[in-house]
Amino acid sequence: MTTEHKLTREDVLEALKEVYDPEIPVNIVDLGLVYDVAVEDGEVAIEMTLTAQGCGMGPYIAQQAEWRIAEIPGVEDVEVELVWDPPWSPELITDDGKRLLGLD
Repeated sequence: MTTEHKLTREDVLEALKEVYDPEIPVNIVDLGLVYDVAVEDGEVAIEMTLTAQGCGMGPYIAQQAEWRIAEIPGVEDVEVELVWDPPWSPELITDDGKRLLGLD
């Protein structure tokens, strides 16, 4: 008898910890770039931002996030939306991110 794992927000956040801004050696979750994760019946919607609105790596980072989430078993559809409100600030970096950046 197999037990089917129900996809959770935590599954998505854990996968997103493998996505990095190529210019900063910290994942996008610990950088505080992921604002919202919604999971419903295999559909995942992400709202995320960038450290700067003009960041040329934005489309790349969003694509990497989408691809990584699509690899999670049970994910049928992924939508990653870049948002600018509220603007990102260093206060959004997690304690783990601050340690990695030497800011603690």
